[in-house]
Amino acid sequence: MTGHDEGAVPVLRLTAGALSKVRELRSDEPDPGSLALWVEVSGVVEGAYSYDMYFQAESEIRPGDWSGRQEDLTVVVPAESATQMLGSVLDVNLLSGGMAIRNPNVPPVRTSPGIGGPVADLSGDVAQRVVQVLDRQINPAIAAHGGRADLVAVEDDVAYLRLSGGCAGCGMVAVTLGQGIEVAIKESVPEIARIVDVTDHAAGTNPYYEPAKK
Repeated sequence: MTGHDEGAVPVLRLTAGALSKVRELRSDEPDPGSLALWVEVSGVVEGAYSYDMYFQAESEIRPGDWSGRQEDLTVVVPAESATQMLGSVLDVNLLSGGMAIRNPNVPPVRTSPGIGGPVADLSGDVAQRVVQVLDRQINPAIAAHGGRADLVAVEDDVAYLRLSGGCAGCGMVAVTLGQGIEVAIKESVPEIARIVDVTDHAAGTNPYYEPAKK
């Protein structure tokens, strides 16, 4: 394993049923012996984390990524998702035949930018249009660099955003916000006059992130 001590709780482990299922799926891929199972947090749906699972070359593991070996399979969780998935289990859903992740961690509750403020109401028309811009334009673009932007609150003509993944602690975050995110939101949602970043960049999992060289 990498990224944690040998005696530590694994970020992700597979049950016997899930391991068998993954092996079966991997056998249909070209050069299956070179592939690891990659699992990462893709977002939050109804108060729980959602995930992406895919096969990718084991050689693509970056410093800081977590990896574990179960028999002949390497499992990888990117650094940005490791803390959110610590102690998770991938199992087979007996009802659907698919796979599901049991994760003891839950996403933080979204609150308004003020410390101790009430839970932000994102159901309004302006807020929902900002969310649509993030989901349809911004996040697909910055996901290529491991980043994500989420709306925290809308107050008057200000949208408060929190960045995560590769964008948390990134040295280029001001450029991403000013020349990309802010422009796209203002063009689509003219009611928004200003974007405020409420991310704690000092606590980013990838300070000054650089995408892996291909």
